[in-house]
Amino acid sequence: MALPKRKHSKARRDKSRTHWKLSLPTVSTCPQCGQPAGSHRVCLRCGYYRGRQVLVVKEKKASDKT
Repeated sequence: MALPKRKHSKARRDKSRTHWKLSLPTVSTCPQCGQPAGSHRVCLRCGYYRGRQVLVVKEKKASDKT
């Protein structure tokens, strides 16, 4: 197995890691309820996806904290 002849400097190591970035998830608004929802995902607020109701969402009670 090949080994490097000399140690790579920290600057050279860090230059190769410049593209190791986190990307934020894409968020769009739901056309039914107007709440933020992930793109290409079912809206968890109203249960709609592409103009059709896919999930039946239960109403939250005032006493529920989650």
